[in-house]
Amino acid sequence: MADLKLTAVKKRFGNTQTIHGVDLQIQRGELVVFVGPSGCGKSTLLRMIAGLEAVSEGQVHIGGRDVTGLPPSQRQVAMVFQSYALYPHMTAEQNLSFGMRMRGVPKAEVQQQVARASEVLQLEPYLKRKPGELSGGQCQRVAIGRALVQDPDVFLFDEPLSNLDAELRVKMRTEIADLHRRLGATMIYVTHDQTEAMTLADRIVVLRDGRIEQVGAPMSLYTNPANQFVAGFIGSPKMNFLSAHAVSQSGGTVTLQLGGTQFDLPVSGHFSAGAASLTLGLRPEHLVMNSTGPLQGQVRAVEQLGSISFVYCLVEGRDVCVQTQALPLPRVGDKVGIGFDGADAYLFDAKGLSVSPRKAEKTDEAA
Repeated sequence: MADLKLTAVKKRFGNTQTIHGVDLQIQRGELVVFVGPSGCGKSTLLRMIAGLEAVSEGQVHIGGRDVTGLPPSQRQVAMVFQSYALYPHMTAEQNLSFGMRMRGVPKAEVQQQVARASEVLQLEPYLKRKPGELSGGQCQRVAIGRALVQDPDVFLFDEPLSNLDAELRVKMRTEIADLHRRLGATMIYVTHDQTEAMTLADRIVVLRDGRIEQVGAPMSLYTNPANQFVAGFIGSPKMNFLSAHAVSQSGGTVTLQLGGTQFDLPVSGHFSAGAASLTLGLRPEHLVMNSTGPLQGQVRAVEQLGSISFVYCLVEGRDVCVQTQALPLPRVGDKVGIGFDGADAYLFDAKGLSVSPRKAEKTDEAA
């Protein structure tokens, strides 16, 4: 395993620039997840690390070695793709050993590496089966095993679970996390699914339009997002946003006007009275339905999921989701009050930057 460093990395396709000067340091043994919406540049960045895309500007270092101009075969990386990319006419064992056999690795070493990967990934019962005789999860494990036998410095995963059904995705997430713990390997994992990011990562890199928005431990990003984009992307269901403006400010407290309601919130920074384009952020789990709540809404939909329910309300022309365990649930069309603790609320300025005081995290950042 090795550390990895990106320095001012840029990527252009003709006159179109897709990666805009990315700087990032990944430590040995870290599992770092690149996450963001489609088109944010996460897969392009991964392919530049792998050597499958040329770097237009900047440098890529792996284990202290400048690999910017090296071909993929000389970078000591192994990549697991979204599609399994297995040879359908070969058995799982032959797929695992194919790369080593092509490089002329001695037979005894090939057998040793295949046996090691098969044990780690629990593939022994399936080695003589072809891909058509394997489940999706088993095929993905073979694909991971094919990377494992290369003994790389860095593992690269490009949305490896997107072709699996929901149950298999949960199972494979657990297996990848367990594999990382046992190997202690450096891994970079690309996904558009923020649930995968939150459950797998030591650190998350949130990307938008080819730029890094924020880097941090999962709960650090969840609890203290740097801006409105990160706040809305990390968390499911996503954070609710409502437009507001400042009426007055006294020390670290601002009085906000939202529709016909005024209330106080803690704030970092100063706002003049009447400041426009402030955005109030409220996570669904921090909201409660009660008649005295400062927000008033009308129920548009109710999702009952067993232990919890999501109630979607129209508040000041915006949809607001309330997560609740309370019974009985309101019905569609009911008018409800919505309350919250000001300490749980977030506030963003006209540029979308967070102006909320830093909140206490519920888990250690290194966990």
